[in-house]
Amino acid sequence: MIIMNKKRAKIIITLDTLLLLFLSCSLIATVKADPTWNIETIDSTYNVGLYTSLALDSSNTPHISYMDTTNNDLRYAKRNGLLWNIEVVDQTGNVGLFTSIALDTAGNPHISYLDATNFDLKYAKWNGASWTIETVDSTEDVGYYTSIALDSLNNPHISYLDATNYFLKYARWDGSSWITQIVDSTEFVGEFTSIALDSLNNPHISYMDVLNSDLKYARWTGSEWNIQTVDSVGNVGKYSSLVLDSLNNPHISYHASTIFDLKYARWTGSEWNIQTVDSAGNTGSFISLVLDSLNNPHISYFDVSNECLKYAWWDGSTWSTQTVDQSGRLGLFTSLALDSSNNPHISYLDETNYDLKYAKGTHPTPSPTPTSTPTRPPSVGGTFITLNSNQPLIIILIAALTTAIATIYLASKTLKKQKIN
Repeated sequence: MIIMNKKRAKIIITLDTLLLLFLSCSLIATVKADPTWNIETIDSTYNVGLYTSLALDSSNTPHISYMDTTNNDLRYAKRNGLLWNIEVVDQTGNVGLFTSIALDTAGNPHISYLDATNFDLKYAKWNGASWTIETVDSTEDVGYYTSIALDSLNNPHISYLDATNYFLKYARWDGSSWITQIVDSTEFVGEFTSIALDSLNNPHISYMDVLNSDLKYARWTGSEWNIQTVDSVGNVGKYSSLVLDSLNNPHISYHASTIFDLKYARWTGSEWNIQTVDSAGNTGSFISLVLDSLNNPHISYFDVSNECLKYAWWDGSTWSTQTVDQSGRLGLFTSLALDSSNNPHISYLDETNYDLKYAKGTHPTPSPTPTSTPTRPPSVGGTFITLNSNQPLIIILIAALTTAIATIYLASKTLKKQKIN
């Protein structure tokens, strides 16, 4: 509440108003409880489910690219109501390794992958009626560990390994042709690439320096590549997964092979903050990282020791981990996406049956809690609001701020009347 001192004409914000604002802000960082999971098998024909990559469209519909290793084909699955539509995208030779999928603004899929017959980097795009397939780079042996992202014009950008020279390479479509670049040409670099584009459409790439067993990060400044070593403690950098937050700061999850842990690195604006997410046994393979609407990280990964799919998330103060599926050897080639409610969706390989599987998590809705109106102190004006835990967090914050502003305004008008009288 606001107290006006008539003599000194000062506005004093009392402790309960500050507390209200603090509670409103602190509620923003609150993360929901452990999700419950609905798990289904998408494709069980032949040996399928390797190199999965998942994306959600604006309607939260999942789209998944993956490999059929029986026929050596690239496949694609899309949810259609209660069913899955599955089709073969490319069946020319041995194709579909290292798939990566991204959706354009119309919800159409774009997929990068390796053609292992010709050792080329390939790209497939759904144009609304059919698949268009192109060879992006055919110089020597290229196209391993692909990762794709689309810019604001829906043009694709792809990071990948040149396995002949063991360089990190990058390709982008400029609207009429493919432009390729060598990003890092130091010895034996470029495995486990992951790409993201910032608000200026500049690429950021995480990858492994195999020779030195380090995690590295490259960023295009607009004129050159800026390259950093993120973590060099032990054998690190496998299965790297990169995302950018709302301030374009990079977040990377990766495997520490020396100690068999899942690790996470975040750029603070001045330095890398590195944390261990999960250190229980041999864990943290086949990693996928995303950020929620509050920039909190969520990670899907394979627990080698227990042969299960796991999920980890940061709640604003601590890491929580959960076993998602453990009915067999499950959780290889994970790919994670969050829907508009921050609920997780994961595609992965069931290696016991060689099936493509999909898990959807749902955070439980908090139960309504009794609310009460604070008692108004005697002879003191003010405006009161009641907080309900089921209200959207942003509404709570806006309500608190609006209350404070309105109370200040009313108090100032009261002071003016007192001066007139």
